[in-house]
Amino acid sequence: MAAVFPTVREVLALDPVRHGAPRVVAGDEGLDRPVRWVHVAEVPDIATLLGGGELVLTTGIGLPGDDTGLRAFIGDLADVGVSGLVVELGRRYVSGVPRVMAAAAERRGLPLVELRRATPFVRITEAVHALIVDAQLTELRATEEIHQRFNDLSVEGADAAEVIRQAAELSGCPVVLENLSRQVLGYDPAGESAELLLDGWEQHSRRIRPAGRTAYDPDSGWLVTTVGARGQDWGRLLLRWPASGDVPSAQAVEPSVGPPTRLTILIERAASTLALGRLIRRDAEGLERQIHRTLLTALLDHSRPVDEVGLRAKALGVVLDRRHLVGVMVRHRADDPAGEAGPEAGQARLRDLSEAVGQALREAKLTALTSAVDDNSVGALLALSDPAAEDRALSAFASALRRVRLDAGAGRPAPGVEPARATSGVDVSRPASDASRAAVGADPVRTGFGVDPPRVGLGVETARAGVGVDPSRGAGPGAVIVAAGSGVSTLREARRSLVEARQIAEAARRDRRDLPVFRLPHVGLAGLLHLLRDEPRLQTFVERELGALLEYDARHPRERLLDTLRAYLEQGRNKSAGAAAAHLSRPAFYERLARIARILDVDLDSVEASLSLHVALLALEAVRTP
Repeated sequence: MAAVFPTVREVLALDPVRHGAPRVVAGDEGLDRPVRWVHVAEVPDIATLLGGGELVLTTGIGLPGDDTGLRAFIGDLADVGVSGLVVELGRRYVSGVPRVMAAAAERRGLPLVELRRATPFVRITEAVHALIVDAQLTELRATEEIHQRFNDLSVEGADAAEVIRQAAELSGCPVVLENLSRQVLGYDPAGESAELLLDGWEQHSRRIRPAGRTAYDPDSGWLVTTVGARGQDWGRLLLRWPASGDVPSAQAVEPSVGPPTRLTILIERAASTLALGRLIRRDAEGLERQIHRTLLTALLDHSRPVDEVGLRAKALGVVLDRRHLVGVMVRHRADDPAGEAGPEAGQARLRDLSEAVGQALREAKLTALTSAVDDNSVGALLALSDPAAEDRALSAFASALRRVRLDAGAGRPAPGVEPARATSGVDVSRPASDASRAAVGADPVRTGFGVDPPRVGLGVETARAGVGVDPSRGAGPGAVIVAAGSGVSTLREARRSLVEARQIAEAARRDRRDLPVFRLPHVGLAGLLHLLRDEPRLQTFVERELGALLEYDARHPRERLLDTLRAYLEQGRNKSAGAAAAHLSRPAFYERLARIARILDVDLDSVEASLSLHVALLALEAVRTP
C-alpha cells in the first residue's frame, strides 16, 4: 500500500520541479523519505520553526558565508528531520552549491538538490501540497473501507481465520495472531513463505517489544496490538511492515519510518473484531436450548446474577435451589474423528453428543440444565435432592449414556442399505435432522420443552461407531469422556463444579484409562495445567515467572538456561544430580544456576520459589503441547 505522503523522489518527478532541471548532489540514499510539507526559507536559523518531514526550498541568499555556518545549517536541518533541501541556483550560488554544503549533506544522509533553472517556488508548493491532499484523501477512503469491512465481519460473526485473512488482504502484509505465551493461533503470510514466517516464532516474538498497547517496533518491523475485551487480554495481533521485498531504500537505513496510519487503524479494528467474535457465540438452536445454554454460560462466566439463573431455571421446570448440584462435562476424546471434515460436520457431531446426553439424563431420571458449552463439550448441572445419591446418579448417567450411544450406533444402517425410519417418521440416517435438533440438550424429566422427544438416530458421528461397538468407551474416534466436578450445596458454588468438570474432561483426554466417570483425584497437576493451557491467567503466570529467562534464551539460544533450570528442579533441587542430568560439569552447572537466579531475581534455594518455577515450567510445557 502506498504511503500517505509523497517521497522526495516523487516530488522531483513533478513537472514544476522538472522545469527547474533538478540535480541531486548529495544524500541520494534518502530520496525515498516522505515529504510531509514544503517550506520556503531564506534564513539560516529556520530549523527551530520546523517539525520534521518538510522539504525546504531556498535560493541561499540568507545562508552563512563561512564553511562552519554552512555545516551548522545542514546539521540543524538533519537533526530536526527534514526530508530534503532544494537550492535554486542563480542568486547566491551560480555554478553549484558549495562543496562544504554537499559534503555535510552527504555525511548526514540529507538529500541536497540543485535547481539549475529559475522556478517559481509557489508552483512547486502547490503541486506537492495537491499531491499530499490527494494521498490523504486516498488514505481516508482506505480507512473508511477498513471500518466497513470489519463492521461487516463483526455483524457476520466471522471466525478468526477470516478476520486475519481480511487484514492481510487489506494491508498486503503478513499477519499473525498469537496468545500470551507466544503460540500462534492463526496467520496469513500474504503470499510469502509460511515456513519462513513462523520458523522459530516464539523466540522471534519475544524480541518484539513495542512500547504501548498498539505500537510499531522498528527493530523487528512489526506493528503490534493487544487483543482482548472487558479488561481481559488474551493475545497479540502482529502485522509486519513493510513486507519483505517491498522495503524502500530509505526505510532500510531509516528504521524509524513507521507504517501508514491506516495500518494502525486496520490492526486495531481487526483486534476489536477478534475480541468481539470471542465474546459472541452464534448458534441456530431452538429457544429452549438457547435458554439452557444461556443459563449454563451465565454460571460459567458470571454474566447474570445467580438468583436470576435460579429463577429462570425454575421457570423451565428445573429446580436448582436447595439441591445438591454436580457439574458434568461430556466430550469426545478426539477433536477430529476420521472421516469428518469441516465446521458443519463438527457441529453435527456436537449436536449428536448433546442429544445423547439429554436422552441419557432422561433415562437415568435426573433433573439438570444441559447444553453444549463450547465447540467440543456438552455440560450438565445435575440437581439432586439427596447428596448421598451423587455417586449413584453419576453411575446411572454414565451407564445410560453408554447404552444410548451404543443403541444409536447399532441401529445405524450399513453402507449401501436403504435407510430405516424411526417410528416417529424421522430419517435416522440424516445427520442433525430437524427432529433430532429438537431433542438436542433437552433436559431429562423436566426440560421445559413440554414433550419427551422420541429416540432417534444420532447422526454422522454415531454412524462411524460401528455395529456392536461401544462408541462411548476406549480411545477410538467415537470414544467419549464423562467428567464430574465436586458436588456443591448452593447455586453460587455451581460454577466451581462446572469449571472443575470441564478441566477434568480436558485433562482426561491424555489418560488412556477406561473409567465410567472421571473425577478430580484421577488427574494430576500436569493434567490440570494442560487443560488450563488456554487460560490467559495461566499464560500470564508463566510469563511472569519465566518471561525474563525465555527472553534471555531467545537472545542466547546456545545456552538453553531453561533446560538447566528444568534439570535442577526435576532432580529435586539436587545440584549434583541436576548437573549429571544436564550433561554438564558441576562448576558449569552451578554457574548457570547463579545466572538463572540473577535473570529471574529469585533464590533457587527457596522451596517456595522453586515450587513456583516448577509449576510454571509444567504450565509452559502444557501451553506448548497441542
